[in-house]
Amino acid sequence: MSIVTLTKQNFDEEVLKTEDVVLVDFWATWCGPCKMFAPVLDEIASENHSGLKIGKVDVDNEPDLAGQFKVMSIPTVGIFKGGKLAATSVGVKSKKDILQMVEQVK
Repeated sequence: MSIVTLTKQNFDEEVLKTEDVVLVDFWATWCGPCKMFAPVLDEIASENHSGLKIGKVDVDNEPDLAGQFKVMSIPTVGIFKGGKLAATSVGVKSKKDILQMVEQVK
């Protein structure tokens, strides 16, 4: 599974109008912790978890999306289900912690 780059143009279609559970990473290129967290997401994406989609929002390019979901610090992970934000996590987390969040939402 590849990680989808999310923008204002495709966010509704990719996140809000899908029945899949969607993990959204709010990040920025200059953010050190975001760079530390990226391999965790890459690993989860490479495992092809059924019913899970992963997307990334660059908060510098998409400030409206960051504002819409009240993202104050990055990295912030939002887990969406049925078009609604079901869980959030701020800061670098382990793969185990992220997968536990996903399982709780499913």
